[in-house]
Amino acid sequence: MIEIVWERIKECEGQVFKQIRGGEFTYKVKGNSIELSRTNRLISKNTFKEALKYVPLENTVPVQHLQAPSYLFAILMDRRIRQNDW
Repeated sequence: MIEIVWERIKECEGQVFKQIRGGEFTYKVKGNSIELSRTNRLISKNTFKEALKYVPLENTVPVQHLQAPSYLFAILMDRRIRQNDW
């Protein structure tokens, strides 16, 4: 599943995503990570793989132990990424 999701993440590079509290951001794909526009952080493909164990997400609580939970939520629960998979 991570390979399918990662391809979608790459396809949406540069598009605007919205966090649960309304903050908007974009990202750039850098190898096996993404670089976030609103913070000086990278989220690795492996972090997304771990987060996929918890989808669908209603909020960020299940992924609080992972890096950048609000960004993970925003990306993974966006219709462009999740499509009809969960």
